[in-house]
Amino acid sequence: MTIKRVLLFCFLAFCFSFHSFSQILEPVKWESEIEKISHTEYNLIFKANIDKGWYIYSQNKVDQDGFAPITFFEYRNQDDSYKLEGVTSEPSVAPVFDEIFEENVVKFKDQAQFKQKITLLNADLNQIEIYVEYQTCDNEKCIPGDYTFNLSLDGSAIEKEVVTVDERSKQLSEALDLNVTGWDKYEKQTTEGKGFFGIFLLGFLGGLIALLTPCVFPMIPLTVSFFTKSSGDSKKGLFNSILYGLFIFLIYVLLSIPFHVMDSLDSGILNTISTNVTLNIIFFVIFIVFSFSFFGYFELTLPQSWSAAMDSKANKIGGIVGIFFMALTLAIVSFSCTGPILGGLLGSTMASDASAMQLSMGMGGFGLALALPFTLFAMFPKWLNSLPKSGGWLNTVKVVLGFLELALALKFLSNADLVEHWGLLKREVFIGLWVIIGIGLALYLFGKIKFPHDGLLQKLSKFRIATGILVVAFVIYLLPGLTNTKYANLKLLSGFPPPMFYSLYEKASECPLDLNCYKDLEEGVAAAKSENKPILLDFTGWACVNCRKMEEQVWSTPEVYDVLLKDYVIISLYVDDRKELPEEEQFQYLRPNGTVKNIEDIGDKWTALQTINFQNNSQPYYALLDHNMGLLNHPTGNTPNEDVYAEWLKTGLENFKKQTALGEK
Repeated sequence: MTIKRVLLFCFLAFCFSFHSFSQILEPVKWESEIEKISHTEYNLIFKANIDKGWYIYSQNKVDQDGFAPITFFEYRNQDDSYKLEGVTSEPSVAPVFDEIFEENVVKFKDQAQFKQKITLLNADLNQIEIYVEYQTCDNEKCIPGDYTFNLSLDGSAIEKEVVTVDERSKQLSEALDLNVTGWDKYEKQTTEGKGFFGIFLLGFLGGLIALLTPCVFPMIPLTVSFFTKSSGDSKKGLFNSILYGLFIFLIYVLLSIPFHVMDSLDSGILNTISTNVTLNIIFFVIFIVFSFSFFGYFELTLPQSWSAAMDSKANKIGGIVGIFFMALTLAIVSFSCTGPILGGLLGSTMASDASAMQLSMGMGGFGLALALPFTLFAMFPKWLNSLPKSGGWLNTVKVVLGFLELALALKFLSNADLVEHWGLLKREVFIGLWVIIGIGLALYLFGKIKFPHDGLLQKLSKFRIATGILVVAFVIYLLPGLTNTKYANLKLLSGFPPPMFYSLYEKASECPLDLNCYKDLEEGVAAAKSENKPILLDFTGWACVNCRKMEEQVWSTPEVYDVLLKDYVIISLYVDDRKELPEEEQFQYLRPNGTVKNIEDIGDKWTALQTINFQNNSQPYYALLDHNMGLLNHPTGNTPNEDVYAEWLKTGLENFKKQTALGEK
């Protein structure tokens, strides 16, 4: 079993209760041939016919340390039946740079032929089973695929189980294909996400905050002094300190490696995980525990035996390996302070439809911020004298982080609430709880409330007063969000509170910004025909942060809002809606590879529809369509620039009017 499949199995075992949608696209069609050489020798030939714009990868890696997937053939039931002669051959293609995995790879387009020579050890053998596992990519996303070949060496029939679905399922499956036309007119656009640099800075900021916690800050002078004094040589001490910092950085980057495996197997898996109800509830509970730990009611640490074992290794081994174990010991010992911050970074990044590379950038920024002081103070030891002494201020930082963890915990509970429509955290309730948390933090900073590990506060520092004033200002900013006025749209926080239509107040519609929208495709298309308006097909999600940002920051601008209100029929399809479909609307979708996907809830249906028709599974995703499902402009995703989005809408509207005028003639 390959390492990739072992990791995948472990991941699936961990989150077996998560509801995820399997990809329906099948961009690769496989064929096989048998070439008889002699009575005991055969060439097995496998042909991959690849759709235009897609490609699969080689069986071999160019960069052995890279993350790009490979095509893997498994020749089953060999035993004493047959043996492989050499390796499976493949087309000779020069390596190219792959933009998805950012490394050099060998990949095949259009068609790829693989050939394997075998020699029979059992003359009576006439049937062989071969399994191939691969990834198909198109420069935007990757789809995992597998296929099983059942080959007959003597031409006899192979009995194979035929999977069938009933006639009703066939009809409902066919209805998913909208037969969208016009792809030849408009280029496919990539979906814009958070930039790597922004994620890196977010991680770096988290690392700087972690430095100011009681678990890490006192370690800086102790560790630097150890390296500069124990080596007896200032240059060697400096080298060891640099190496120590480098290992800290690498340890945190390595924590993101499992997500690369997940992301390469299914590019949308992080987004699927981030909207999963069970996982969001788990995150909520964990962050509540973290916050009370920061408040000082109990200490949250990893097993002491772990740190003791790492420390023992470091002392016994010495040298470069010993320094690595020292860095690992720091990571384990400081977990009670860094764990909650790292968890916040991981959780908030995944909630924003991130890629594994973005997670690595965030982890890298965090690790770099932690590592820098150990190197810089080793280079300039006199700077140690300028460090503030450890004291009560460290506990203050920890308590402040506890309040932030409490606020972040509500975000995860809100995600679950939105997906399941429980109605527990309507927008005003969510903001009200943040107001209460903000007031509590302000009271703490001004010395009005205390926690278990706080000492006697004799005088407020200027920094503490300034921070308290900022918190009060933030609470004042939140207050309009409790009202039912035009000022309730807190644009700076778009995506964090629930959407404005998920409200305690009675709204004109359950649509963003009180716009008119439909949450059923057929109803929306019928309305568009009745009103003679083009369609804005909006693939969105209840827990989609970027969707809320688009609605509250871009859709709310006058130039966009007016066009949406007057000129379009909006059809919003929520791909993470877990409301079960009526029994008569549930069905089985028969994939081209012969497997079946059960379409059981609303999210299943809309995810399938998006994947089949647009070969995309990210949100937000917008398509402008006429009444016959013809494209009016290229589909687009997250577009933070309101001018660009407004022009996109207006171009689609003009194209619709031209088509209407031609039809009338």
